[in-house]
Amino acid sequence: MPELPEVETTVRGLAPRIAGKTILEARFLAPRVLGGAPEPDLTGRIIRSVRRRGKYILLDLDSGLLSIHLGMTGKLLVDAPEEKHTRAYFTLSGATLNFVDPRMFGRIEWNSARIGRLGPEPLEISFEDFFARLKKRRTRIKALLLDQKFLSGVGNIYADESLHRAGIHPCARASALSAARARRLYQALQQVLAEAVAAGGSSISDYADAKGRKGWFQIRHRVYRRHGEKCRRCGSVIQRMLVCQRGTHFCPRCQRADSERTAGVRRRGAE
Repeated sequence: MPELPEVETTVRGLAPRIAGKTILEARFLAPRVLGGAPEPDLTGRIIRSVRRRGKYILLDLDSGLLSIHLGMTGKLLVDAPEEKHTRAYFTLSGATLNFVDPRMFGRIEWNSARIGRLGPEPLEISFEDFFARLKKRRTRIKALLLDQKFLSGVGNIYADESLHRAGIHPCARASALSAARARRLYQALQQVLAEAVAAGGSSISDYADAKGRKGWFQIRHRVYRRHGEKCRRCGSVIQRMLVCQRGTHFCPRCQRADSERTAGVRRRGAE
């Protein structure tokens, strides 16, 4: 699923090409893309700005807000023709916007209330606020990083990569992290996300930016989807387990479980 770096890359590609343009026609070709909501009347509305909030792409119109979540395989392409997996197509003044989503997990919402429930941005939150929020939560740190109400924009890829850089086991209790370890995680999150944005994101499967270009941060992954391979830091074999039913990748030597209290978890070997 596209996370903060992929969505940010998409927004940076979209903004200069569609901001200021008028929506001449909006066609929703799959009812599922609207989540069962009625089709919004967007004809004649002007796209004032394009921005990101967490994993959402937000189109600020002259009246109302259109939010787009790319789901697992969604992408937004400018001036690309309709294709088999086009789920929504926008004709703009001087451009077109094509929402392609093969697996149809993406969503387009009109004036969604969920945007206001998202947590702080990981690249903007202060360490003091981050640490204070950690101390209130006894859940496993990997699960907490995936909670969009705790931090918005972090998903499976960058949670695994950040925890490895910080040397923290995915099942460590969030509230048990010392200030020093919490700061290492805070810094790792910001470094990993910034590096991934600079690399255009990670293209694991279908992700591509607004011009159809793939990112390349996946070649710098240290643990994500590298189970069975050697850790680039210590040479141990990367392991995989499930945390909240999500595949979680970690190094058993760099991320020892005996430093903080950990919760039980179903483990799986390399696949």
